[in-house]
Amino acid sequence: MLGPVRVHNETGEELTPRIRKSRAVLAVLALTAPKSMLRDRFAALLWSQRDRDQGRSSLRQCVHEIQTLLSPSSANLVLVDRNSIGLDKQYFVTDARIGMVTSLPFLADLDGLDPAFDRWLNTERQRFTRAAIAVAERDLAGGSTSPHDITAAIALSEQLLAIDPVNESGWRVLIAAHLARGERAAAMAAYQACVATLSERAGIAPSAETTALVIPPATAPVLPPPTAAPRPQRGERGLRLGVRPFRSLDGTTDSPLSLGLAEEITTALARFRWFFLISSPTLASAGTNNQELRDTGLDFLLDGTIQRSGEHVRISVRLLDLHGGPELIWASRFDRTVTDIFAVQDEIAAECVAQIDPAIMLHEGERIARGPLADNAYAMTLAAIPSIYRLEAEPFQAAGALLRAAIAADSNYAPAHSWFACWQLFHVGQNWAKDPAAAMQLAGLHANRAVSLDPADARAITIAGHVRAFLDHRIDDAMRFHERALSLNPNLPLAWGFAALADCYAGHPQQAINRVRHARRLSPFDPHAFFFDMALMLAQLLLGDYEAAAATGRQSLSLNPTLTSTYKVALAALGHLGREAEIAPLRAKLLELEPGFSIAASLARTPLVQPDDRIRYAEGLRRAGLPA
Repeated sequence: MLGPVRVHNETGEELTPRIRKSRAVLAVLALTAPKSMLRDRFAALLWSQRDRDQGRSSLRQCVHEIQTLLSPSSANLVLVDRNSIGLDKQYFVTDARIGMVTSLPFLADLDGLDPAFDRWLNTERQRFTRAAIAVAERDLAGGSTSPHDITAAIALSEQLLAIDPVNESGWRVLIAAHLARGERAAAMAAYQACVATLSERAGIAPSAETTALVIPPATAPVLPPPTAAPRPQRGERGLRLGVRPFRSLDGTTDSPLSLGLAEEITTALARFRWFFLISSPTLASAGTNNQELRDTGLDFLLDGTIQRSGEHVRISVRLLDLHGGPELIWASRFDRTVTDIFAVQDEIAAECVAQIDPAIMLHEGERIARGPLADNAYAMTLAAIPSIYRLEAEPFQAAGALLRAAIAADSNYAPAHSWFACWQLFHVGQNWAKDPAAAMQLAGLHANRAVSLDPADARAITIAGHVRAFLDHRIDDAMRFHERALSLNPNLPLAWGFAALADCYAGHPQQAINRVRHARRLSPFDPHAFFFDMALMLAQLLLGDYEAAAATGRQSLSLNPTLTSTYKVALAALGHLGREAEIAPLRAKLLELEPGFSIAASLARTPLVQPDDRIRYAEGLRRAGLPA
């Protein structure tokens, strides 16, 4: 049960249920065994927003899937009666009761199923993680210097703090573990994050015991003190987004696919933390003319149609901006063969939300930037995002100023901190930072702040992971953050892209290629497409497929001709191919974008950890004629 839910029989064959709610039912049963649980309790946990009969009906479907997978003819593992469900403990063993160290959160794939289940899950995670952190604290206090123990302590403390940011024991373990590993700068950053978090969340300072571990330098950057922000009004901290039940072309909106698809999209969208979602049943009777749509109070509305012909189904989806017109800002069509209605719902919901999130973000950012800029953190953060993507020096610097102003306006607004950390990543990566060391420290500090403010924000967590990989070269730590982000929101393409880069850094290029392909399937026209291409190109270079890397480089540079990392990897590939005619203009452009570039400096900065990968990269740059 630690990490994602996985079920195996005695021969090792995997029997994990495909439907996530079935996995949730099985997880609860395993933790409850040998006791059984009332059916109504399950319905209240996993279908709290449906009526009792609907919840019990959905529960029956889940139990049927579990029984089919787990009950061989010789044994009845699932015990079912009229009112309760249980597992026969003699046939079932769970690792959740074992003191196992893991880098993944407890039941990592079950976030976001239902608000009531999320509350139960958080309680269980706290219970198990607190027990593990107590063991880590005891081991470190006893002087353990085992690399495995220290790495495990860092993973456990970060996991605990993601759930319970004001748990000072977790902060102490994190600081002490970094010190035991000789990472004083990381320990200092953790202490600063502890000070800020305890002040904001609890209005207290760290204890003398915690402070005694480190003495922060006077020059360490200090974030602004927390402010008592007023209750946010509409448009101050996020968007109101509604998903209407999809309409069949025969005019109905109550088919299982129509209701199920709208519910699945709503559930998936709930993983993106900057939306306020309005449930599908509320919007089922809303009108369709302009005034009736505006009367819903929504900023954006997602709706669609379903057309069926035998087993074939065509689903058309559109996203409307209701601030004015309404205005159509995104649309897509999905053709599927319906052999499994749940699989169709899952696939279409995943692709919809992965594409909707950046479409709204860029559209809203440009809309806000065109008008008088509101004096709140939300508006200033959104207005900065389009300029971060474009990577043009002057607008990019203006975006940094907007993000600083957003943090000053509301130091509790997590997205402002995560986007400022992202801004610092590009600031260093583009060689624009006058003081790269200070910029790296700021990136880590704001990334940690964002995660502490909203531990369920997958975007903040994956950005924090990339800070650890790209700037701090802590690849193992980065992968834990990316896996956590993907468990919270498997439909976030950015997390797949950053995880792919971490795979490259660690020396796993084929796994990186698989992740990039998945990101592209989710969001073929993502604004981060140039970043995904860069990750793919690096993986191809490390595999020795220089032709493919050069082709990917051409495509990536056509999408974004200002990302200096793309030039470096493309030039390394072309250097191995010996194509001077292609090399010359790219070399000149790189040296224009990054004056003073040298292979030695690039090697010092690259997070590549495998000696052969570093040699391959440096040799390609040397053959491309770049200065040593």
